[in-house]
Amino acid sequence: MTFAEDLDTIEKSIRRLQIEWDKFFGGFEKKPPSDLRMRLEALLRQYAHQEIRNNTERFRYQSLTARYNTLSELWSKRLRAKEEGRAFGAHGLKAEMLPPPPPPPSEEPARPVAVAPAARAQETEIRVKNPERDSAAVQALYQRFLAERKRTGETAGVKYESFQKLIGQQTQRLLAEKGGQAVDFRLETKDGRVSLKAKVVK
Repeated sequence: MTFAEDLDTIEKSIRRLQIEWDKFFGGFEKKPPSDLRMRLEALLRQYAHQEIRNNTERFRYQSLTARYNTLSELWSKRLRAKEEGRAFGAHGLKAEMLPPPPPPPSEEPARPVAVAPAARAQETEIRVKNPERDSAAVQALYQRFLAERKRTGETAGVKYESFQKLIGQQTQRLLAEKGGQAVDFRLETKDGRVSLKAKVVK
């Protein structure tokens, strides 16, 4: 593999690590992405003491390394805060623990109603175009997510702020990569674990 290809791998790995760490801190994953982090660090160390003659590639490597070091320090601080039971806010500051927002006024307890399979599938999807403007939709998805986790017996708490941030990042990434008008999110339960599935709406 060439150095340019390794640089592409490093950049993709950093993006993937950001997503995996957000899942972990948001309570979606039980373990931090340690394996992926070690593989990325090994790849970065591989070129740490080598002479890179191509100016463009050298600048890109240095930029990616600096970016990773900054993120790695932030993840370590958040991990320590999590282990100590502290909230960790923006800019490395302690944040007050905020209760989850109440469900939207239109959200009512589910009632057993006979619904056709196609209609039921449609109701389980929540469309998000802009996470900031579509806060009611994100809150509704959050409430359904909590209710389903409670039903399956998952006890790890998920804060609304972490959930909203994850939805925002996934929405922006999918729309940027695949294009489209919005993203439909739905819940999927498999082997007792609840996960989010996303689909781009063209």
